[in-house]
Amino acid sequence: MFSSSVGLGIVQHPQKIGPWKLGKTLGRGATGKVLLATNIHTGQKAAVKVVSKSALDSEEVSAEKGCDSAGLPYGIEREIIIMKLLNHKNVLRLYDVWETSKALYLVLEYVESGELFDLLVEKGPLPEEIAVTFFRQIILGASYCHALGICHRDLKPENLLLDKDLNIKIADFGMAALESNERLLETSCGSPHYASPEIVSGLKYHGSASDVWSCGVILFALLTGRLPFDDANIRNLLLKVQSGIFEMPRELSPEAGDLISRMLTVDPKKRIKTQDILHQPLLLKYPINEEDLKVYNELPPPTAGLKPVNSKKDINPRILQNLVILWHGRAAEDIAQALLAPGANTEKTFYALL
Repeated sequence: MFSSSVGLGIVQHPQKIGPWKLGKTLGRGATGKVLLATNIHTGQKAAVKVVSKSALDSEEVSAEKGCDSAGLPYGIEREIIIMKLLNHKNVLRLYDVWETSKALYLVLEYVESGELFDLLVEKGPLPEEIAVTFFRQIILGASYCHALGICHRDLKPENLLLDKDLNIKIADFGMAALESNERLLETSCGSPHYASPEIVSGLKYHGSASDVWSCGVILFALLTGRLPFDDANIRNLLLKVQSGIFEMPRELSPEAGDLISRMLTVDPKKRIKTQDILHQPLLLKYPINEEDLKVYNELPPPTAGLKPVNSKKDINPRILQNLVILWHGRAAEDIAQALLAPGANTEKTFYALL
């Protein structure tokens, strides 16, 4: 599934992975560390996530990720494939993947300014115009993912990174999943403070609607510096989320209060959609900057109408295997038939993007 070689360098402290010279440690996570890297040909900076293969088998890792589904090797494969599909200004890019016998090296876009969470801790409640600027970029990135049928399932300030110009980059697609209108998701994922009522209730759900709820919690936090649902007791917290009852601060503008209410609606069928959020009064209240304007109406590349293969023998086996991983539990033969079928479909779009 990877576009790279195997067996590069020393596992513990390699000096170079492909064209990337590895440098200082930027951080550490459950599965390994993140290193600063420089492309020896172009000088481009990147963040290399080193994923230990031994850690992939750890039960503690799957528990720490907050997802009740084990089988992290599949999860890592799915995360890589999903990130390869995505190309948007407000989504963290995956440049390359390299593999040795003991580790995976994910070469990611380098962002200098840390997490949105840290900015919130430092600054507290943000002025409405600044909060809306961040929030608009979050929704632009989420809408792009949803248009491709991809839901994040763990949106929170810790997974929203900031570049040197303080632009939002949605990161950590470890819990992301592919969804369709016909098939509901079942896995309980995400952080309780940001998880939707349907997720904490153990119901089947549409991931995009749950992402909207998470974004509503994030907007509330940006404007108030606190969370709408909070309790030291996890059981009480989950009951509060299930009820959907929270206190709307009086200091919020009518436009902000209205949008938060539309997003934090318990019934997912009545909850506002990501694409509709962009046209709400709160977001229209402030001028959009030139860079965001370029992607305001941006949708995934118009590849859905392409017919990438003419016969079964022309199907690239590597890409087909990636599609099997995306549609977990679906037969390769079924996906191959979709690629050969007349008309546009999601399978053809993803085949073309991969």
